[in-house]
Amino acid sequence: MSGHSKWATIKHQKGAKDKARGKLFAKLIRQVEVAAREGGGDIEANATLRTMYAKARAASVPIDTIDRAIKRGTGELDGVTYESITYEGYAPGGVALLIDVLTDNRNRTGAEVRSVFSRMGGSMAEPGAVSWQFSRKGVILVPRSVSEDDVMLAALDAGAEDIVDDGDDWRLTCEPQATEVVREALEAAGLTVLSAESTMVPSTTIEVTDADEAKKILRIMDALEDHDDVQDVYSNFDIPDDILHSVEA
Repeated sequence: MSGHSKWATIKHQKGAKDKARGKLFAKLIRQVEVAAREGGGDIEANATLRTMYAKARAASVPIDTIDRAIKRGTGELDGVTYESITYEGYAPGGVALLIDVLTDNRNRTGAEVRSVFSRMGGSMAEPGAVSWQFSRKGVILVPRSVSEDDVMLAALDAGAEDIVDDGDDWRLTCEPQATEVVREALEAAGLTVLSAESTMVPSTTIEVTDADEAKKILRIMDALEDHDDVQDVYSNFDIPDDILHSVEA
């Protein structure tokens, strides 16, 4: 993979800010609840729930909060029924966007997502116009302080398909169902795993070489992710490190 989106890394770096706002907790709890509703409350038997549980614990969501979310999902406690929807669109510069939401009010969320696109210079797209450019993969981040050989030795036999330099981190990809297996293999080898998730990876990327355009793209990504119902935003931009650092500054 020659080009790649920096969004996973950017999201990882801004995690502390998300926690301070409390939004990350709320989104993770909702994901746990939906996973339990769709696949049952047994973590060992429900791979999606197991992944969401690990993700929530990594973000320091209290165990009793997670357990209550699982019980709401299985019907043991009263809860809201969420609908899963994916919106498609374009950011400035023709950058493709996929937006995954969990909502209890489709009309309200749809109008609010459309408003973000309108205000931020993007445009909504018809279903299928963008999604064909992405495929679901497991993505694991490991610090660059670890040697590439050590990472490959631990991960390849567990199902990792590729490893790339992602700036401060190594970024591994695998089939989505192998995500937890690769994570466990890395941790068993004594390596630190910064994050491990099933995500959407673009087949091709758009290189963004203009700082002003990069700012516009990151602003619409931030605005979408800031919405309470939005769980994930996927994109195919590739911002070079020098421009990314100038934008962040």
